[in-house]
Amino acid sequence: MFRFVIDHLQANQRIDLYLVQKRLDLSRSQIQRLISSGKIRVNDLVVKPSYKVRVKDRIEVTIPKPRPLKIEPEKIPLSILYEDRDLIVVNKPRGMVVHPGAGVSSGTLVNALLYHCKDLSGIGGVLRPGIVHRLDKDTSGVLVVAKNDFAHLTLSKQFKERRVNKRYIVLVKGGVLKEQGKIEAPIGRHPVKRKKMAAGVRRARRAITSYKVLERFKDFTLIEAIPETGRTHQIRVHLTHIGHSIVGDAKYGTKKLKTQNLKLKIAIDNLKGQALHAQTLGFTHPRTKEYMEFNAPLPEDMEKVIELLRK
Repeated sequence: MFRFVIDHLQANQRIDLYLVQKRLDLSRSQIQRLISSGKIRVNDLVVKPSYKVRVKDRIEVTIPKPRPLKIEPEKIPLSILYEDRDLIVVNKPRGMVVHPGAGVSSGTLVNALLYHCKDLSGIGGVLRPGIVHRLDKDTSGVLVVAKNDFAHLTLSKQFKERRVNKRYIVLVKGGVLKEQGKIEAPIGRHPVKRKKMAAGVRRARRAITSYKVLERFKDFTLIEAIPETGRTHQIRVHLTHIGHSIVGDAKYGTKKLKTQNLKLKIAIDNLKGQALHAQTLGFTHPRTKEYMEFNAPLPEDMEKVIELLRK
């Protein structure tokens, strides 16, 4: 159970919005359901999600224990870049969800890893064993998974303290003006479209992405992006924010293309996700303390689009 007492700085806001800020690892809709079911009370009374908190209100949040879940191992091919007794590094394909979640219980990277490894770290819980960091479903590239709790704790600390080297290759629409730059725009939940993130909204958190131009094409630019913080959909949101959405990104961009090249248009239409690839991941090995760096080749469909642009 979580308990909060409202002070004068927090008063006069909706209770669901107030609790979203408390980092309970719950979405606004989940909080609203808990309020409606009486699991969240104010001064021992049941309230509505629209209730506006007052000074000295006592809020009690009871989060029900999760129902036991069993994630089945599945014989799914993995592109393994490295493996030892502590960790496994894979090249995640586009279209693969990292771990089970709402509406997804099979076909994930975790399902594949459970078949391959047998003994993943338990720190991530039933749904996320071994998962230290994530890539979006339609983003490809290097991802490291912990095989034991020691590795999990050590790697998680490196990610939290930003001591890992992450570099992405991104194909964006339009001509990026500067050869290199830094995007500093706070990111938070979109005020209307709750499954999206947005830059510069209320209750946004600090977010920084550095980039440099690798190649220029007519109406497109290939860049390297380095996230200096770790917000949800950060690179996608930041590049859209500066007017250069990622090719193939239906959530944050548009399907309209400034090209009369039929072959190029077909190749872009055939992309299995956004042209965003986690090419490089470097970190210190939890046991040996040696710096390790891994690179994953671009997906074939993304490579094909780039080759057509070069022609």
